[in-house]
Amino acid sequence: MTLLQPLAGHDRYLPSAPETISWGLLPNAAAKPVLRVKSGEAVVIDTVSHEGLLEDQGGDPAAFFGANGIGEVLEDAARIARECERAPETGPHVVTGPVQVEGAEPGDVLEVEVLQLERRAPYGVVSNRHGRGALAGEYPLDEGNVSIVAAVDEKGRGVIPTGDGRSLRFGLAPFLGIMGTAPATEAPVHSVPPGPHGGNLDIRLLGTGSKLYLPVAVPGASFYTGDPHFSQGDGEVALTAFEAPLRATVRLTVHSDPAVRKLAAALGGPYAETGEHWITTGLDEDLDEAVRKATRAALAFLRERHGLPGPVALAYLSAAVDVRISQVVDLVKGAHVTLPKELDLD
Repeated sequence: MTLLQPLAGHDRYLPSAPETISWGLLPNAAAKPVLRVKSGEAVVIDTVSHEGLLEDQGGDPAAFFGANGIGEVLEDAARIARECERAPETGPHVVTGPVQVEGAEPGDVLEVEVLQLERRAPYGVVSNRHGRGALAGEYPLDEGNVSIVAAVDEKGRGVIPTGDGRSLRFGLAPFLGIMGTAPATEAPVHSVPPGPHGGNLDIRLLGTGSKLYLPVAVPGASFYTGDPHFSQGDGEVALTAFEAPLRATVRLTVHSDPAVRKLAAALGGPYAETGEHWITTGLDEDLDEAVRKATRAALAFLRERHGLPGPVALAYLSAAVDVRISQVVDLVKGAHVTLPKELDLD
């Protein structure tokens, strides 16, 4: 696979460039849109991984990847590293947007349907750095910050070298780690912790065919995306997963009908769906509380959608439904409940 080149002549295409991204901060209520679309329109958005661009990796992706045997890097990644500065005490993520969606008003819900995800490069990075991750204080050890460059083989599998001539191979499931709307504040919004606005949710189920539902807090919604992954395990225990650039095609649809607004208000944060599941989320600095919040949201969903009494719904969750850890590394930890779409209810 060669590098995926920018699109030409597409009027609903948003490239990643110094003029269309923010680095380390998410768009807020004061952010000016870089693209405007109508509700229900699909837009193609390029995303760039921050891995290989950061200061502790040398700040030069050509040099970083070249030292790992990769001779070609994305031009937009090189431009961002060369022309943009990440403000101190901000996150690492390169975020493309915001996109203004016509007709979106506070209290509405923005549906983000992921139509297609294309790999923009045949390589990426998995990192264990900054003294963070599930084993902070244990890993990394004497090596300091560890960034492992991973590749994609001819069969479309991820490849991690072991350092002794062998390689680990695994399946890929691309998704966007960051999808969100602008919160109703003009204060800086750090890119790392997720929140009611969405942002750095890192839910690996949000791949092609999924839909994410985000509360709208500002006129136009101001949608953005970034933190692309080729794959991730639940928990994302090292700090990052297989971080690598994607081209995303998403359909942005505004829902303003009372039933959807009521459901979103009852859940209190983002929710999603795949072909098989509805997904409710819980976010908190304490993982136990994140699990409780995801469970409360699932109870609210079952009440609003199916009229189930709380004790019955809780028994059902305990008997038949999974609570999964989204990630434990983003300052605010994430859990999500996967509710089967087809309830055997008569």
